[in-house]
Formats: sequence, C-alpha cells, structure tokens
Amino acid sequence: MAMILFPESATHQLEFDKIKALLVAHCKTEFAKIKADNLQIQTKKEFIELSLQQAHEHKLLLQSHLDLPCDNTFNISKEIRLLEIQGAVLKGEQLLLLKKLTENIRQIFRWFDNERRIAYPALALVISETYFEKMVIELIDDVLDESGNVKDNASENLATVRLSLYKKRSELRRIFNKIVGRLNKLGYLADIEESFMNGRRVLAVFAEQKRMEKGILHGESDSRRTSFIEPEETTELHNEIFSLEIKEGREVYKILQALTLKLSIYAPLLKTYHNVLGEFDFIKAKAKLAIDIDGNYPTLHDRAFLNLKKACHPLLYLYNKLSGKVTVPVNVTLDDAHRILVISGPNAGGKTVTLKAIGLLQMMVQSGLLVSCNPDSEFGIFKQLMIHIGDTQSLEFELSTYSSHLKNMRYFMENANGKTLFFIDELGSGSDPDLGGAFAEVIMEELAKKHSIGIVTTHYLNLKVMANKVPGIINGAMAFDEKNLRPLYKLMVGKPGSSYTFSIAQRIGLHHYLINRARQLVDEDHFRLDKLLNRTEQEMQKVEEDKRKLSQLLKENERLKREMETQISRERHQQQIELLKHGNKVSIEKLSELKDLERKLKALVIEWRKTENKNEVIKMISALLFDQKEKFTVAKQQKKIDEKFEETGKEVSAGDKVKMKNNRQIGIVKEIRGKKAIIQIGIMPMTVNLADLVVVKEKKI
Repeated sequence: MAMILFPESATHQLEFDKIKALLVAHCKTEFAKIKADNLQIQTKKEFIELSLQQAHEHKLLLQSHLDLPCDNTFNISKEIRLLEIQGAVLKGEQLLLLKKLTENIRQIFRWFDNERRIAYPALALVISETYFEKMVIELIDDVLDESGNVKDNASENLATVRLSLYKKRSELRRIFNKIVGRLNKLGYLADIEESFMNGRRVLAVFAEQKRMEKGILHGESDSRRTSFIEPEETTELHNEIFSLEIKEGREVYKILQALTLKLSIYAPLLKTYHNVLGEFDFIKAKAKLAIDIDGNYPTLHDRAFLNLKKACHPLLYLYNKLSGKVTVPVNVTLDDAHRILVISGPNAGGKTVTLKAIGLLQMMVQSGLLVSCNPDSEFGIFKQLMIHIGDTQSLEFELSTYSSHLKNMRYFMENANGKTLFFIDELGSGSDPDLGGAFAEVIMEELAKKHSIGIVTTHYLNLKVMANKVPGIINGAMAFDEKNLRPLYKLMVGKPGSSYTFSIAQRIGLHHYLINRARQLVDEDHFRLDKLLNRTEQEMQKVEEDKRKLSQLLKENERLKREMETQISRERHQQQIELLKHGNKVSIEKLSELKDLERKLKALVIEWRKTENKNEVIKMISALLFDQKEKFTVAKQQKKIDEKFEETGKEVSAGDKVKMKNNRQIGIVKEIRGKKAIIQIGIMPMTVNLADLVVVKEKKI
C-alpha cells in the first residue's frame, strides 16, 4: 500500500521528483527506468526493508569493486511478446538477443554460489523464484550461427538448396569473368569491376558500345555514358539462381517459424529473465545514487518514530560536493514524548531546508532508497504525509493566500492521526500577527492531541513558548553567528531561537533613533523574550563549543590511556616470554643431566650382569647417585643465591660481599694478601684465591 500524500504536489514540493530523475539517469534498461520513474512510497515494512537491504548489498559490491554480471541491457520485451503470439516468426538477430539474455542469466546463477548467496541474501532473492533453462540456448544454437544466420544443416532441404545455389553461383561467376575478360580486351567496358542491379550481375559498358553485347539493359549512369547490361549468356543462370534463392528464403522462414514455436513455451520464463536483469539494473542504480549522496542503510521501525543522526538534504549535499563546500548535518529525534518540533530563528537560517530534508529523507526511505545520514539513524513508517510550504519570500500576502493556508490546516486537523508525519513552513503567516499566531497555536494543540508527528517553522513568539505548556511539543533553533551576522545552518534542539531583528538592524548601521523607536512600539514582554532568546542562544553556542573542546580532550585522554595499556601489556608479555625462555633453558639442562644419568645407569646394569664382583658395582651405583644428589643440592643452593644476590662486576676489595665461583657460599672479605683473600663465612675464616671470588650485592625486592 502506498503512502497517502497531501497535497498531491507533495513529492514536487519536497523535490522527491528530482531524486527519481537522478535514479532514472543511473538506469540502463527500459524496465529499470520505468520502475524508477514510477517509484512508489510504500508503507509495508517487509517490502521497504528488503528494498533497502538490496540497495545496501549492491552498494557494498560496488565499493568492493565487484559487480553482478548483468551485461544484457537490451530492451527485448517486444521479442518476448512476439513469442507469445501464435504463428509469429522471430528473425535471426531477434533470436540471438534471446540467447544473449539466457546466457546472461546463466552467468548470474554461476555468480551466486553458496558463499555469495549467504553474503548477499537480499540480492539472491531476485533469482529465488526462477531457474536457468539451457534448452533455450541449445535450440537456438542448433539452428543459428554466431551471426544469427540459419545454418546449412538446419534441415536437409536447406542443405540441398544451398548446395545447388553454390554450384550455380560458381558457374555464373566463371562465365561472367570470361565475358568481362573478352569485352575488356575489346575496350568496351567502362569498369572491369562487376556491378549489381536488381539483384543480378551486370556489365558496365560504354554507351556507344552497348549494341555490341547482346543482353538485357538494366539502366544507365547519371551521365548516360555507361550502360548496365546483363549478358545473354547469364540470363538463364540468373533465373535459376533467383528461383533457388526463393526456395532458400521459404525454407529459412519455415525453420525460423518452427524454432519460434519451440521457444514459445519458454516465453514466460524469458519474460522473467528480462525482468530479473531489469530488477538488478534498478537495484544497481539505487546503489550508485547512494554512493553519490553518501546514502546509508538506517534501522527501520514499524511505528511512528524518527531518530536522525547527521542527516543531510541529499540534493544540497550533491550541490555542495560539486562546489567543494561542507554540508552541515542535523540531528532530530521525534517520538511519543516529543512529537512536534517547532523550529525558529532568523530568515535564511536553514529552517525550511531542514524541514524539507527530513521530509525528503522519509519519502526516500519508504520508497526503498538509502538516505544521507549516519547508519545509526532510525526511521519509523508513516501511513500519510502532509505538507504545507508557504511563499516565505513574498512581501505581500493576499486574503486568498491565507484562506488557502487555513483550508490546508483544516485538512490537517481533520485527517491527521498517530501515523501521520506533517510539515508546516511558517505556520500562521499571511495574516495579522496576533490573529495568525492565535490560530497557529490552536492548530498546534489539535495536532498534538491527535498524536501526529511533525515539524513546524515559525517566527511567532507564542508558538515558541508552547513547549512549556503543551506536552509533546519541543523547541528548536537554527544557530546564528551574531558577531558576523551569518547563519550557521545548525539545528539546536531544546530551546527556541531569536529572530535577531534588532541585532541585524544594528549591525547593518540603521540609525539608533529608529531602532529605539521600533523597540518602544514593540510590546515590552515580546521584546524582553526575544532579547532573552538572543542571549540564551549565544550562551548555548559557547556551551556547545566548550562541550566540543572537552569531547576532544576526553578522546585524546582515552587514546593516551589505550596507548599506555598497550605498552604495559607489551612489557608484561615480554617478561612472560623471558621467563618461559629461562624455564625452557633450565628444563633442557635438567633433561640433559637425566639422560646422562640414565646412560650411566644402563652401563652399570650391563656391568652388573657381566661381573662377578657385585659389591664393586653397588659401590659405583651408590657413588653415582650420591654425586647426582650432590649436584641437585648444589643447584638448589645456587638457585637460592641467584635469587638473593647479583654480581656487580667490580674488583674484589676488603669489606666486599663475595660469592665463591663454585656458587656454594657467600662471605665477607676481611683481608687481601697478594693473590689470596681471607673471607669470613659464618664463624670460620678461610683463605681463597682471588680468582675464585666474585663481588655480589643483595637484590632489591
């Protein structure tokens, strides 16, 4: 079911027709162009979601420099319709188009292997209801060659006729060449190259020599200097060839008629093939348009709801992109709690563009087109869309203009409901400010009661303060740079905006007397509120700038934090690697020792078996095991010392703490005598070679 639009020109007012024109320009097939030109705004969630998903998947293909093998862009709907007509005969070139269509479908089915069907499920649905039929290609190949001509072996009769034709044409060529040679020697010929007239070979004879050659005169040149004569010797052959050519034509017609009849049963399938290629072309056009306007696939909800993030007017985005300008995006959320957004602010500040952008994006989404906004945006589905855009640039408002305005508002109030999205530009304009403002307030209250969702732009102060009185109505303002007197085109939701009437007057140099006089004429409360809005907006802009700077600092802080965590993690990982290396080294040494012990024990077992002196072998085994135990004890003691002390590398001197190189004991150097040193270990002093000592210090824990 299509969306209900009011008025009928809503698509024109929101420039949806321009979007469709851009889409048509990307289409190659007639099928896709017609579909794009007749694009409908839908209300069924399943249909919209599938359309969006297909466009999104094809966009991913194009961005990955991949594409579906849809090369056949010919419009052959006429040929397919002829197939369905009993007795119709398709020509060779028409049948070749059907073959190319079928071959293209074969390429598509091959492209959609199991992996791609999983990766692109929405695109795969386009061919889910059809199949590839190879008989179409085989039937055509049996009859036609690559140029679309009927093959000689298409039937026995055709083969016989063409063989006869070949022989007769060869005989004609031989006789004709003989005549040309003879007349050329006599100097009768104006041109020795053969000519054809009325499908028959003729001689180009000088006009004064035409009576010298018997035959049929077929014509003369424009200058009448040359006559074209069919020699008498070739007339009978020409007649025979002409008769055979008629037979050939009849046989070819009969063969093509039979082939057309055989293919007619595949007419519905070929029509499906044609539509499939057109559908893929249409989806590709949507993907190309999305790339042009930076279109994305938002989340879709089957309820009245809007949550737009970084949304842009697609046509403005295109224009700015060509001009090298930046398009300022807007963020808007409209839901059950905040249904109506009242946008205020100075003229030419972007109010109408913002209103149109949101309306156009909603139309695009519900017609299955990707939209110019952040992919995190969310769109609801509306059953009807109403719009009223007045002539805001006009200096005169006639009674008929305001009457038309009220007539539209009447339709809004009588037909709006919870599934309605409405847009009103300059609500209440065209009438007395006080009366128009009062009517505008009543209209807003009524639309709020009906739970409709929409956007209203206005200059009326009474509408700006309604957000504090009527539930569901919120304010928004288009930011304005008061210092430089220029609009910022940025929507700020949550507060009303000033019209900056007096600020602009001061900046352009209007006399103070006139400005003060105007202020005196304005209601004091009215002026005070506009001034308050003015000051609040500038303060809000400063707050926004501070928030932006704070956000940048927080992001930088977060980045530094991540870098620090990464570095710490890297260091910890390196330490673990070193520990593992050390552990592996120890394990390898221990394994080597055990293998050596095993080898020695095996040798002693062999010795035990050989010798009669068992006691001697037992002593050797005991000594080996004791030695191994001693090594284990030393290793354990060495490990303890290594864990507690580290070598300093300095020369040994009195008072140093030293380790004996055998790693057995730690002592204090009491005295050095030449190459000897007296060290204190426990309570016993002992003399040791200086070369056997290493200075150590306790490790810091």
